[in-house]
Amino acid sequence: MSFIKVDAKSDFSFHNLPYGVFSTPDNPRHRIGVAIGDQILDLSVMKPLFRGPILSKYQHVFDQPTLNAFMGLGYEAWREARRTLQVLLSASEGTLRDDVSLRTRAFVHQSTATMYLPAEIGDYTDFYSSRDHATNVGIMFRGKENALMPNWLRLPVGYHGRASSVVVSGTPIRRPSGQMRPDPTNPPVFGPSKQLDIELEMAFFVGGGNRLGEPIPIERAHEHIFGMVLMNDWSARDIQAWEYVPLGPFLGKNFGTTISPWVVPMEALLPFVEPNIVQEPEPLPYLRHDDAYTFNINLFVSLKGEGMAEAATICKSNFKYMYWTMKQQLAHHTVNGCNVRPGDLLASGTISGPDPESFGSMLELSWRGSKSIDLGAGETRTFLKDGDDVSITGYCEGAGYRVGFGACTGTILPALQH
Repeated sequence: MSFIKVDAKSDFSFHNLPYGVFSTPDNPRHRIGVAIGDQILDLSVMKPLFRGPILSKYQHVFDQPTLNAFMGLGYEAWREARRTLQVLLSASEGTLRDDVSLRTRAFVHQSTATMYLPAEIGDYTDFYSSRDHATNVGIMFRGKENALMPNWLRLPVGYHGRASSVVVSGTPIRRPSGQMRPDPTNPPVFGPSKQLDIELEMAFFVGGGNRLGEPIPIERAHEHIFGMVLMNDWSARDIQAWEYVPLGPFLGKNFGTTISPWVVPMEALLPFVEPNIVQEPEPLPYLRHDDAYTFNINLFVSLKGEGMAEAATICKSNFKYMYWTMKQQLAHHTVNGCNVRPGDLLASGTISGPDPESFGSMLELSWRGSKSIDLGAGETRTFLKDGDDVSITGYCEGAGYRVGFGACTGTILPALQH
């Protein structure tokens, strides 16, 4: 399919072509690239070759240090860019393949590149859209009879997170300190979190946007969804448990959120679409859509502690378990007239499936610390220790190829002394 050789197990096949922002030692300028195999195609070099009816007038967007301007061009521009890239990288097209000088300037080996946040994130919203996860947490804190709150099956529950602490994969995460109340019979105490957790999530970047006061109808929501990344929404469960009533997460969440650097375009994921989960009761009309917008994305979480010879896989899950779709999340987010902007990040919430191995948080895997998570060779966890390295990976599996996301990693640093 492409003149670039790509291993069948590579996340970055010709069918993928995700966007990211990178620099190299010989050129520290942040610039936009597309991953294919173990290479990055530098779009700041390739911009004169985007000659379609839309992008011929906006080639400058590929010379920017973030993807925001490109995201802002909208759905048809993204489709045009993808078609152009598929032609330029195909085995039958000689423009790039046969131009040795252009290829030398345009391609960078991924191992030499430093990756950055793909966009300037103006706002970040975290949803709570996995029924299995919401049920598990509800059982822990409220009992089986009241596991789901009355609104959960009626709307995509969410909250506004902190955009300033969203970081790119590989950035260390400092253990947070805060107020906790481990003993409900005594006053709260202050100190480092003892129940630091991961959350297996995915997120999508908004493109296009809408004007203040004008909702995005669900029939057109897909035109505002640019692409997806992996996410680890680190959580301090003991801080969160004390603070979250009545207004929800705050310091237990806003100390760090990690995303993968490569944004996989929705067109690359469409071959892996699956029927939506049947929703009972039927949502209100503004949340209904019949077209499939659930995706079969295999997801994995591994943990490697200090002294461990190799990482242990602690979770195997799938994005297809989500109850509320991304289209529903975006339609609900804007139904009141809230405006979203290119580069805004909307996250799925923890992705858990029906089986214990598919639980997307240590809170669930250890069932609130009541049982140990076996990492092998005598290592166990209930929550994270200092020095633990966590990696989230994910991919769609095609016939002899993958559409993957790379890695979303972070290492826990000790809390600062107060």
